[in-house]
Amino acid sequence: MKKTKLRRDQLKPDECFCAHCTGTCCRYSSLPIETPSTWDDSDWDDSDAIRWYLAHGSTLVNVERETWYLVVMTRCTYLTDDNRCRIDLSRPKICLEYATSECEYDDDWMCEKVFEIPEQTWESAEAVLPPRLNPRRRGAALPVIEINGVAHEVQ
Repeated sequence: MKKTKLRRDQLKPDECFCAHCTGTCCRYSSLPIETPSTWDDSDWDDSDAIRWYLAHGSTLVNVERETWYLVVMTRCTYLTDDNRCRIDLSRPKICLEYATSECEYDDDWMCEKVFEIPEQTWESAEAVLPPRLNPRRRGAALPVIEINGVAHEVQ
């Protein structure tokens, strides 16, 4: 049975949003990350790290209230087919403390910035950071990493 998604103002005072939701908050996880602020030429400066995150698919980076977040689009293991929590009474503390007043129930993602592909980080950096002394050409390859003594260029 498909549940009808009502607007917040249509819900009864004792009614829970979750009964009408598609489990949006259970389909991703996010962590705050460092705000990029320089054109540091180190291998893992902030903007290169963000480009690296975005190169892995099923990820995005967003900025909300001036805080940068890495968002991993992945469904919670405990979300049931009817969008309810299978472990509701023993769910993690972060879930217990999540307030529906802050949820995305009736909002599309409203962020200051959203980055979905690595190239978008260059556009943003060029717009907000001071000019580089030794500019790297746009679209340059991601850093080379070493795994078990073998160098690999991240594509």
